[in-house]
Amino acid sequence: MAVEAVIFDWGGTLTAWHDIDFHAESLALAQAVRTTPDTGDDHHAHATRLHEAGSVIWGRSRDHQQSSTIADLFDEAGLDHDPDLLDAYYAFWEPHTLTDPDVAPLFRWLRAEGIKVGVLSNTIWPRAWHRGFFERDGVLDLIDGDVYTSEVPWTKPSPRAFRAAMDAVGAADPASCVYVGDRLFDDVWGAQHAGLRAIHIPHSAIPADQVGHTEGVPDAVAGRLADIPDLLAPWL
Repeated sequence: MAVEAVIFDWGGTLTAWHDIDFHAESLALAQAVRTTPDTGDDHHAHATRLHEAGSVIWGRSRDHQQSSTIADLFDEAGLDHDPDLLDAYYAFWEPHTLTDPDVAPLFRWLRAEGIKVGVLSNTIWPRAWHRGFFERDGVLDLIDGDVYTSEVPWTKPSPRAFRAAMDAVGAADPASCVYVGDRLFDDVWGAQHAGLRAIHIPHSAIPADQVGHTEGVPDAVAGRLADIPDLLAPWL
């Protein structure tokens, strides 16, 4: 079966893996809380509630493939928020969103070969943020279809999430699709469970509480994204 589409994970795959100070992240997120007499204005307390809520919603993703949004995170924390006050949270994450330099030449090669390029990311962030990062880095016009789980009901490793990504790029047969990601549960096991081949990018230090019930065995392993054309060659 020829390769019709290659679909990519985002964080840790199209971007470098970064270890994150999650307390600092939660403090930045807490800047968006609408304070009330009931909640008070203790940002450290709000940050603690938001961090705990994050563990809950990502646990739902891991165990039940249930998607969430930023608004769902605040709801789980029992805090109201103003979306216009997320600037500090966005600024905290932006340095960790830079697209790998290998991405543009790889995407151009795939398209020159007639292979569609897709993105499927487990995320609570809105589509506009992700597409903005791609546009900033000059690769948005090289993507044929992209799905962010904040806008669909499911997360990886649900087969329905992979099907949504295939639909986004116009691919019909999972056997003709390849998924590239850094996680052996969400990306490798999930893709294979949905009928796709899977290439693993093995450089991310996945936290223990984000490791799912199964670690898949990838069809191929890429030391860097630039290795992917050679890995695809036997399948073309």
